[in-house]
Amino acid sequence: MQDKTVLVTGGAKRVGAAIVRRLHAAGANVAIHCRSSLHEALALRDELNELRPGSAAAMQADLLETAALPRIIEETVRQFGRLDALVNNASSFFPTPLAEMKEQDWNDLLGTNLKAPVFLAQACAAELRRRHGCIVNIVDIHAELPMHGHLLYNIAKSGLAGLTRALAQELAPQVRVNGVAPGVNIWPESGAWQDEEQRRKLVARTLLKREGEPDDIARTVQFLIADAPYITGQIIAVDGGRSINI
Repeated sequence: MQDKTVLVTGGAKRVGAAIVRRLHAAGANVAIHCRSSLHEALALRDELNELRPGSAAAMQADLLETAALPRIIEETVRQFGRLDALVNNASSFFPTPLAEMKEQDWNDLLGTNLKAPVFLAQACAAELRRRHGCIVNIVDIHAELPMHGHLLYNIAKSGLAGLTRALAQELAPQVRVNGVAPGVNIWPESGAWQDEEQRRKLVARTLLKREGEPDDIARTVQFLIADAPYITGQIIAVDGGRSINI
């Protein structure tokens, strides 16, 4: 990872911040994208630059504004002189039962989880080909095993899984494209997931009988970027075995 540059969307908090910190600790320069969490992105940037000056940058953009996506790539290359990996981590998540969903929900969930990764890949394809780089998409085990009441989120993540395989074919042989599918690694910040009994039941259905951590995802992302030169078109479930024990 030494001197390589990685762009992480949604990199200011939670899983995104764990990915940023781990890749930075391995020697990478990191571009931290955020939408609304600018304060957290700037704080993380400053924290990392204290450890290694000039090694981190923060940039704000709404991924639903497709025309702004090439600018994120351009800013990263201008800052660091190169781009070696893109991690599509940013994600919207909220319930959308069939009877209640609206077109705005479609635009948000499909836009953030699927459309933005497509157009970010398009914007950075030439640079990644030049660097023989890679893309890692943060998918979800529910891409294969739908979550009740989250119709549009399920569709979006299923599409992202399909995009992972299609891009691997489209960008080969220069660029590898893989995915990581989390399970119970970090709880959503609102809704029914704050109920302790609900959490206990979900954890009980993992084979390892415990929650994962954001760094479990970060370690897998690092592996796919730095230590998996013959892996492409694959999605690794990091879920404590939950996806085979639903």
